[in-house]
This record gives sequence, C-alpha cells and structure tokens, in this order.
Amino acid sequence: MLKEILEDAERRMEAAIENCRRELAALRAGRASPALLEKVRVDYYGTQVPVNQVATVTVPEPRLIVIQPWDRNVLAEIERAIVKSDLGLTPANDGKVIRLTVPPLTEERRQELVKQARRLAEEGRVAIRNIRRDANDTIRELEKEGEASEDEARRALDDVQKLTDRCIARIDEMVEAREREILEV
Repeated sequence: MLKEILEDAERRMEAAIENCRRELAALRAGRASPALLEKVRVDYYGTQVPVNQVATVTVPEPRLIVIQPWDRNVLAEIERAIVKSDLGLTPANDGKVIRLTVPPLTEERRQELVKQARRLAEEGRVAIRNIRRDANDTIRELEKEGEASEDEARRALDDVQKLTDRCIARIDEMVEAREREILEV
C-alpha cells in the first residue's frame, strides 16, 4: 500500500513538473518559438482550438514565426486570435501565411518576464508540496489504522520527502535555465 502511495505521488509530481515546463515554455524570451502560440485559441467553425491544430507553425529565423493555415478561410480568425492574445505581437498577413516578427525585449520587459517565470516556478513548487502533504497524510492515516508499522511509515515519509526534494530541484533547474534565456541579449 505504501508503495502505491509513493508511485501515485511520483506520477502526480511528474505531471506538475510537466505543467510547469509548458507554462515556462510559453513565456516569450525574445526568441521565436512555436510554444509562444500554445495558449492562443482560434475560433474554427464555432470551436475554440489551438493554432497548431489548424495550421503549420514554423520558425525559419530566430525572430520570425510563420503560420500557414491548412484552410485559408481560417486565416483571418488566426490573425484575430493573435491580436486578442496577450503576446504583444502584430501579425502580418499576406493572404497565404501569417508572419509574426518577435521584437527584441527591453530590459524592463525582461525583468517582468523573469518575475513571471519565478511566479510560475513557485506555483509548481506549491503544487508539489501539496502532493507531498496529501501523500504524508495518507501514510499517517495508514499508520494510525495499523495497516503500516511505525518504521514502514517513517521510511515512506522519508521517501516522499526525497521525491519532493528531487522534483523541486528539477523545477529550480528549469526556471534558472529559462531566466538565463530571457536575460540573454
């Protein structure tokens, strides 16, 4: 039973790390990346879908994103969705593709993005700590009910703490790498 609790906690922590990684990837770092458009939703015949499900998104140059829709009728919708998003990018439409030029970031904007990255990382850490708390509560409950001995419970609590420390270290590494990328001129 304790092993299942640990496996469940590990699976949930991995999901929290993956979520944090996606959130950090969506931050604009002055360099073009298809991940910037992950949160942009397009109205495609009455359904809100991500841009990458209605178009091919490529990065031919470090500061340029090219969006080529599979259906030309959705070109205006993609453009409208990008303008409405909080990316701060202006789309250039030539009738076949949309080009997004990613301007260099100002120092002030870079500092704002670093703060945002740290906030996202802290949210990831909090999620991992909540998972740890849930696992610890379950382990203590098993010990209280007599389904696990005191030594087994203590070992399981130590294992949960080690797992938590490893996961938080991974989030810290991700945010440090992202901060370096954001601050890189």
